[in-house]
Amino acid sequence: MSVPEQSARSPNRTRATGLSLTSWVLFASSGSLAAAVLAAGWSAAAVTSVRIALAAVLLVPVLAVLRPRALRFGRGDIGLLLGYGLLGVAGVQLFFFAAVARVPVGVAMVLVNVAPALVALWVRVIRRTKLPGLVWLGLGLAVTGLTLVAEIWQGGHLDLVGIAAGLGSAVCSAGYFLLGEHGASRHDSFGLTAAGLAIGAIVMIVVAPPWTLPSGLLTAPARLGGLRVPVWLVLPVLAVFGTVLPYLAGLRALRDLPSAMASVLAMVEPVVAAVLAWLLLGQTLGPAQLAGAAILLTGAVLVQLPGPETAARTEKS
Repeated sequence: MSVPEQSARSPNRTRATGLSLTSWVLFASSGSLAAAVLAAGWSAAAVTSVRIALAAVLLVPVLAVLRPRALRFGRGDIGLLLGYGLLGVAGVQLFFFAAVARVPVGVAMVLVNVAPALVALWVRVIRRTKLPGLVWLGLGLAVTGLTLVAEIWQGGHLDLVGIAAGLGSAVCSAGYFLLGEHGASRHDSFGLTAAGLAIGAIVMIVVAPPWTLPSGLLTAPARLGGLRVPVWLVLPVLAVFGTVLPYLAGLRALRDLPSAMASVLAMVEPVVAAVLAWLLLGQTLGPAQLAGAAILLTGAVLVQLPGPETAARTEKS
């Protein structure tokens, strides 16, 4: 690869890494909003259903008016759209909430973040491409660090159904990265995000119809720090900043960032969530969690060290 080609790829790689991190920071920051709604009496399925449906309702009409070409898909794209909507949007959240209902949140988070290993194995076994050694080292460090952050040894007795649900969420998350990488190279990220949200919303509406919710839940107060805000004001913020924007940023990043590397950056999410809980809620991090965060971030950095040309050659050859 020539020097001009390398210099052209490098800014794209840096921008994609920034977008991917932004995506996971937004996903992580949405946790406090969702927790406030849950504390107001909502079920996890109801929050997910309204969150995805509202995100689709906000994004699809805007694109239809301002960017109609982004919503044009062919018959050959049906499988991609269904897979992305079912796995990457609805499946991840449904299985994760099912896991959280039966096992500790920290354990569920570790299970979901098995996804990077699944992506790496897919690339190595199915695509028959060789990943750089630093990717595997970074992946191992990231998993180790995440385990320390989650402190899974405090989980007590584990439920096999909960473990299966957590692993199911990991499979769906891997599908998000692989299908998102494939779709981002062929379609407008806005259009693919809108289509995925619409399909995911249909699935979630079937599972938890929003119209069956008691009307009083919309006006119930959600506590955010020292504020008491009605739930109906929190939900649009959760839909925009916790759903639409992170999905858009994540898909755009997958244009220039191989899925195996982007999936490892997702492990930053629980660290960000823990830091925000410390800053905003006063929930302190223990020594093991701080060490785990440092190890995880080191792993994420190592995954990014292989040159852009190496990443492109190993992932897309």
